[in-house]
Amino acid sequence: MKARRWIGATLAPLLLVGALAGCASNTPAPQRYTLPAVDTQNAAGAEASHQLLLPTPRLADYLDVDGIVMQTDDITLVEAQSHQWAEALGRQLQRGLRDRLANRLPRTRVLLEDTDTRRAEALRLELEIDRFHGHHAGRAVIGGQWRLYAANGDLVAMRGLNLDSTLDADGYPALVRSLGRGWDSAADELAAAIRRVRRSGVAQ
Repeated sequence: MKARRWIGATLAPLLLVGALAGCASNTPAPQRYTLPAVDTQNAAGAEASHQLLLPTPRLADYLDVDGIVMQTDDITLVEAQSHQWAEALGRQLQRGLRDRLANRLPRTRVLLEDTDTRRAEALRLELEIDRFHGHHAGRAVIGGQWRLYAANGDLVAMRGLNLDSTLDADGYPALVRSLGRGWDSAADELAAAIRRVRRSGVAQ
């Protein structure tokens, strides 16, 4: 029953927007969402003994859009027109993961990678995100793959990412919060992998 309520709450606004597509003046302004922020008070400063470079995650094309994506059945994905990300999803994921990893790796300075932040001594974490959306059964789904590279460019760890959580309530706010909790779990997994690699001595 809850799954049916979620489907109805999700599809009704989409159908309404479609019906009004020919009359732009009547189209309501979209609601915009950001992933939940985290406290960064434990982030490492000048005393950090390690560095980690974090490029912007590479998104599947269907996720690299303004609207929050909803899977309405086993094969159909719909981009919401009335419920959109307030900022490009890739940038939100990058910044959010930086803050989460900084909290979990207190001796590591986590840097957003750009042309000015390359460091010869730094590990580099690449992510490909294939799933970051809602599911008609009332779930938030995250999936993809991550790869960790040593300072010399050697691949030292690689694994798939597969996270699935049940929403606390119906609607897009609950979905976005659940996706945020899923990103917390992803950070737990990645921080643990980085610690294992460092303990092995393969990469510092």
